[in-house]
Amino acid sequence: MSTFPSLDAWLTHLESAHPVGIDMGLHRIRQVKDALQLRFDCPIFTVGGTNGKGSTCAILEAILLKAGYRVGCHTSPHLLSFNERARIDGEQASDDDLLPHFEAVEAARLSLAQPVSLTYFEFTTLAIMHLFASRGLDAAIFEVGLGGRLDAVNVLDTDCAIITSIDIDHTEYLGDTREKIALEKAGVFRAGKPAICADPMAPHTLIDYADEVDADLWLFGRDFRYEGQAGSERQQWSYVGRTMRRSALAYPALRGANQLINTSAALAGLEAMRDRLPVSAQDIRLGLANVELPGRFQVLPGKPSVVLDVGHNPHAAAVLGQNLGSMGYFPYTYAVFGSMRDKDIAGVIGQLKGEIDHWCVTTLPGPRGASAEQLEAALRDAGVADGPDSSVTRYEAPALAFQHALKHATENDRIVVFGSFLTVAGVMAWRKSQQH
Repeated sequence: MSTFPSLDAWLTHLESAHPVGIDMGLHRIRQVKDALQLRFDCPIFTVGGTNGKGSTCAILEAILLKAGYRVGCHTSPHLLSFNERARIDGEQASDDDLLPHFEAVEAARLSLAQPVSLTYFEFTTLAIMHLFASRGLDAAIFEVGLGGRLDAVNVLDTDCAIITSIDIDHTEYLGDTREKIALEKAGVFRAGKPAICADPMAPHTLIDYADEVDADLWLFGRDFRYEGQAGSERQQWSYVGRTMRRSALAYPALRGANQLINTSAALAGLEAMRDRLPVSAQDIRLGLANVELPGRFQVLPGKPSVVLDVGHNPHAAAVLGQNLGSMGYFPYTYAVFGSMRDKDIAGVIGQLKGEIDHWCVTTLPGPRGASAEQLEAALRDAGVADGPDSSVTRYEAPALAFQHALKHATENDRIVVFGSFLTVAGVMAWRKSQQH
């Protein structure tokens, strides 16, 4: 007899089952993992970092699929449906695929002499791990949720850890300097296993920790790098690793300035794992041509130009600003902007003020969401005034802010939707509802 009849019922239950949404520590989840007797027979990749994790997971997945491997890929959070978090062979897991594994986690949890409670993220991540372990995969890819050392994904012993970038975010959990945050993220490194860091300025704490646990550290610029500029006529680049070079690669289908760093990190991971998961130059070419990831500098077809970007910290905002700057000329840029209140809102605005004319700010749902009033106050503090060429307007939901922008933008203008997964998800859900 199932505890809950549907995936939705399970997720609703889990949202309130554990007293706090984020509860750092692996003791509880480790007990349930042991009760589940969870083990993998295939290589595991874990991907952490401040920004670029989802892109790096998608690139690894696309190349391994083109090489003919059976691949499980877990990412978070999701935009429209929970099932986005679990992909097997490139397809989202169905509710029916997931339900037995939710049941298994609950049974294992209740089998303990003293049952523990799990957060939404811990419970669902274990269920996805259990699903992947049951499928006889050739490779499993897990995106680290927050930090690394104490994140649910770190109950697995990875075969290859990748850290994409290290910047200031989630300071209340991870610390307020790059050194402290890097140490938390390095917690996914394992003795004797490849540990790949794509941050061009890796903090010494990460390097020291890799040394301490005797991980095989690959540093960007020292052990691997990319060569070639976007300005070159043929739009090609090369990956240079410790033992191999991949030349004349096309740019990944994911747009944006930092995708070469993310792709290099993925290729370094594949180079490090080549004895167990060999891939050919053709697999890499096809993988890069076919990779897609909603909401990562995603430019929608049609006019006005609409850009969706889940960036929500100053580092991501700087990259978004760079990407917007290289898109060419638009008379006006409208922003649909919503943020969590614990983010560096002033820092995000500072990076994008020069690219945006009209700000449509929106309240986001839930206790962590910043209100439209708070965002407007931050914009006024940054010197954004109302006039013919600039404005700030407030809305109660992302869809309403987007509808305002659509009404006022001409077909030559552009609209950029950013600031949080919830901002992008709100607009995507509204657009989807309009197609029926």
